[in-house]
Amino acid sequence: MSEGERGLLGVGYAPARVIARVDEEASRSSEPRDESELGAEVRELVERIAEAIGVSGRVEVVEDEETITASVSGADLGMLIGRHGQTIDAIQYLLNAILYRRGDEARKEAVVDAAGYRARRRATLEDLAVRSAERALRSGEPVELEPMTAVERKVVHVRLKELEGVETSSDGTEPNRFVVIKPVA
Repeated sequence: MSEGERGLLGVGYAPARVIARVDEEASRSSEPRDESELGAEVRELVERIAEAIGVSGRVEVVEDEETITASVSGADLGMLIGRHGQTIDAIQYLLNAILYRRGDEARKEAVVDAAGYRARRRATLEDLAVRSAERALRSGEPVELEPMTAVERKVVHVRLKELEGVETSSDGTEPNRFVVIKPVA
């Protein structure tokens, strides 16, 4: 409608104004196709939860034999992820509880991701695990990590299972359980 004005030092500034339309044919083509009933249910649940907490984004569902992954993409997904991933972990837990109650014999684990958070967090935890194991080996003393969720502790245990000279265990009580990395003599 108008190109806007740059103004001088902010005086006389006017933003550009445009009119945008969404092509109905293009919006229909982005609808999910060839999605299982379970995939559609997972998509709907994640969309409803995201909308309820005030996050708008697109949910893509990918299924394999063991898991069904719902990945949310969009702007400002921090609210969906939450502090240290607490919100996204809670959504994933809730989703798995709902799917478990369905009683299907061929159950699949649900994974909820947003903006690649799961991969970034896994890389961070694996790096922390290796550095802590090296510190335990150098000092000869056990190293205690900060409290983590069960999913995060599992990432550390699995990563260090491959490393020679250390063993891991979880200590403490929920929600303050933590991993202890001990050098093996």
